Amino acid sequence: MTSSGLRNRVKEFVDTADVRLLKMIEALAETYQNEAQEPSLSEEQHEILDDRKEKHLSGRSKTFSWEEVRQNARKSKP
Repeated sequence: MTSSGLRNRVKEFVDTADVRLLKMIEALAETYQNEAQEPSLSEEQHEILDDRKEKHLSGRSKTFSWEEVRQNARKSKP
Protein backbone atom coordinates (compact mmCIF):
# COMPACT_ATOMS: atom_id res chain seq x y z
CA MET A 1 0.00 0.00 0.00
CA THR A 2 1.32 3.42 -0.89
CA SER A 3 1.81 6.19 1.61
CA SER A 4 -1.17 8.13 0.28
CA GLY A 5 -3.34 5.00 0.24
CA LEU A 6 -2.43 4.26 3.84
CA ARG A 7 -3.09 7.87 4.83
CA ASN A 8 -6.55 7.70 3.25
CA ARG A 9 -7.29 4.40 5.01
CA VAL A 10 -6.31 5.90 8.39
CA LYS A 11 -8.47 8.95 7.67
CA GLU A 12 -11.42 6.63 7.07
CA PHE A 13 -10.87 5.07 10.49
CA VAL A 14 -10.59 8.49 12.12
CA ASP A 15 -13.72 9.79 10.41
CA THR A 16 -15.81 6.92 11.77
CA ALA A 17 -14.01 6.35 15.09
CA ASP A 18 -15.56 6.48 18.50
CA VAL A 19 -13.94 8.36 21.39
CA ARG A 20 -12.05 5.27 22.58
CA LEU A 21 -10.33 4.74 19.22
CA LEU A 22 -9.59 8.46 18.88
CA LYS A 23 -7.91 8.47 22.29
CA MET A 24 -5.79 5.45 21.30
CA ILE A 25 -4.78 7.13 18.03
CA GLU A 26 -3.93 10.32 19.90
CA ALA A 27 -1.79 8.41 22.42
CA LEU A 28 0.02 6.59 19.63
CA ALA A 29 0.66 9.84 17.74
CA GLU A 30 1.96 11.58 20.88
CA THR A 31 4.28 8.67 21.70
CA TYR A 32 5.59 8.67 18.15
CA GLN A 33 6.16 12.41 18.21
CA ASN A 34 7.92 12.31 21.60
CA GLU A 35 10.24 9.52 20.47
CA ALA A 36 11.09 11.43 17.33
CA GLN A 37 12.11 14.43 19.44
CA GLU A 38 14.37 12.48 21.79
CA PRO A 39 17.94 13.66 21.52
CA SER A 40 20.21 11.31 19.64
CA LEU A 41 23.96 10.97 19.65
CA SER A 42 26.04 12.66 17.00
CA GLU A 43 28.41 10.69 14.79
CA GLU A 44 31.33 12.02 16.85
CA GLN A 45 29.69 10.81 20.08
CA HIS A 46 29.16 7.36 18.56
CA GLU A 47 32.84 7.26 17.58
CA ILE A 48 33.90 8.19 21.12
CA LEU A 49 31.72 5.46 22.58
CA ASP A 50 33.01 2.91 20.07
CA ASP A 51 36.59 3.86 20.95
CA ARG A 52 35.91 3.55 24.68
CA LYS A 53 34.22 0.18 24.17
CA GLU A 54 37.14 -1.11 22.11
CA LYS A 55 39.63 0.04 24.77
CA HIS A 56 37.53 -1.62 27.49
CA LEU A 57 37.23 -4.91 25.64
CA SER A 58 40.95 -4.99 24.84
CA GLY A 59 41.87 -4.24 28.46
CA ARG A 60 43.51 -0.89 27.66
CA SER A 61 41.26 1.13 29.96
CA LYS A 62 40.99 1.14 33.70
CA THR A 63 37.88 -0.44 35.14
CA PHE A 64 36.48 -0.61 38.64
CA SER A 65 34.37 -3.14 40.45
CA TRP A 66 31.06 -1.98 41.89
CA GLU A 67 32.57 -2.14 45.37
CA GLU A 68 35.49 0.08 44.27
CA VAL A 69 33.06 2.60 42.80
CA ARG A 70 31.11 2.73 46.06
CA GLN A 71 34.28 3.11 48.14
CA ASN A 72 35.54 5.91 45.90
CA ALA A 73 32.18 7.67 46.10
CA ARG A 74 32.22 7.46 49.89
CA LYS A 75 35.75 8.87 50.02
CA SER A 76 34.82 11.85 47.86
CA LYS A 77 31.92 12.99 50.07
CA PRO A 78 32.69 16.23 51.95
